[in-house]
Amino acid sequence: MKKWIGLLLALVIAGAGSWLFLSERGDQGPYPGMGGDFTLQSADGPVSLSDFRGKVVLIYFGYTSCPDVCPTSLGALSAALKQLSPREMDRVQPIFISVDPERDTPGKMVEYVHYFHPKMIGVTGSIEQVRKVADRYGAYFRKAEVKDSSLGYAVDHSSVIYVVDEKGRLVDMIQHSGSPKTILEHVRRVLGTHSPG
Repeated sequence: MKKWIGLLLALVIAGAGSWLFLSERGDQGPYPGMGGDFTLQSADGPVSLSDFRGKVVLIYFGYTSCPDVCPTSLGALSAALKQLSPREMDRVQPIFISVDPERDTPGKMVEYVHYFHPKMIGVTGSIEQVRKVADRYGAYFRKAEVKDSSLGYAVDHSSVIYVVDEKGRLVDMIQHSGSPKTILEHVRRVLGTHSPG
């Protein structure tokens, strides 16, 4: 009998440990196995997703030399954020993760992200660090050589706005084609607000 009780207790402890691990990775949301905390560098020092617990975080992977996809997506995101009330915006934190750390220093990103929104933070890290975060969120990127270009190369990448809720869980993914109205609806759904105020 004691043997079975001991085995049951071990299973409960193991299950609790697994639940804690999954919770730290943000796997209790609608996208099991995806998302979770990370730490990358901004112009002002290290930035972790967990720094913004209690806020809805909007994450976008891109790069400052991106000719069209990034400006289009970030422009739509910016237009949506401008429609939020001050109270709603207080609960939102946009983060831009550069997939081109070779060219995008934290300092260079400040001007870029602030063009779209003053509250947006630009972060990056080593290519290995960025790849690890991208893999956890299901984001794709790869360097592509560009002939006859002063840039030398471009970066092919997916274009998705990842929505992380106030508990740090990945709860929504807004595709590139999302209009400002669509983005606003998704963000307010997670905020739990449906009208200004």
